[in-house]
Amino acid sequence: MGQCMALSEAELIARYFRSCGAQRRDVVLGVGDDAALLDCPPGAQLVATTDTLVAGVHFPPSAPAAAVGHRALAVNLSDVAAMGARPAWALLALTLPEADERWLTEFAAGFASLARAHDVALVGGDTTRGPLTVTVQLLGHVPPGSALTRAGGRAGDLLYVSGSPGDAGAGLAIEQGRLTAPPAAAAYLRERFLLPTPRVALGERLREYARACIDVSDGLLGDAGKLAAASGVGLEIRFEELPVSRALVEALGPDAARQLALTAGDDYELVFAVEPGRAVELERALPPSQWNYRQIGVLRAAPGAVLTRDGTVMEFSHSGYQHFA
Repeated sequence: MGQCMALSEAELIARYFRSCGAQRRDVVLGVGDDAALLDCPPGAQLVATTDTLVAGVHFPPSAPAAAVGHRALAVNLSDVAAMGARPAWALLALTLPEADERWLTEFAAGFASLARAHDVALVGGDTTRGPLTVTVQLLGHVPPGSALTRAGGRAGDLLYVSGSPGDAGAGLAIEQGRLTAPPAAAAYLRERFLLPTPRVALGERLREYARACIDVSDGLLGDAGKLAAASGVGLEIRFEELPVSRALVEALGPDAARQLALTAGDDYELVFAVEPGRAVELERALPPSQWNYRQIGVLRAAPGAVLTRDGTVMEFSHSGYQHFA
């Protein structure tokens, strides 16, 4: 990773992570002690999530350090967003092959920038030596009984997705040399993989309107299927309604772009179900053009997933990345 420094764990934490995040009044005791002390809002329910990213598995070993720091927090922010919760505190466990000054500076900057943007304080963690691995635990809160889950959908609900799925999958393929695209499109798609945008503000607003929600980490079709299964229903997705970015279409063409939008992971968008009678209210309060989401289908009584195109059922594969084989 570059020049190595002989830093103790205490020195490493003090230098790079003691101020890595937002300053919050509800942090009674943060980085530097055996554990953090936090004041939870009165009557709130605590929301907790954790994710581990391993170099060579979840991100290329050559990925910029700032992007690794951003991504490690973003994937957890996305989980909190899917619950409709407000993020507050993070803990970071960092396994490093060596204490590289430049890498750590850039990693901490990427993490801190996203943390401050979402008012998240880093309140503790751990560092150790070993293969590059980043684990973040994120804590947030939600008013009692208001959290979104995967299990609230009902047959007939309208199914929506935020953003433009498939971009991150194409960005990873470009990063790995498996796909080429025009320069501007390639830069956009790489950024969508390296620096995903968690939909925290949308998730929090959706508590008022959605009956079920999940974030897209493993692929739109698979994750929407998890929501449907948890809700005890099936789903229909309309191929022609899948929102794809201009950059993805430039890279793949419209059909392959929508196929990738169905199957690729790492987008960290939100898929959510809304009762039909509340759709007008939702779109009036949260205009789709401003909040960047689109209806892509419906939940249905029959189990399983159906993909249609112009009203005709399509045959499809659940596997991804075959376009680049």
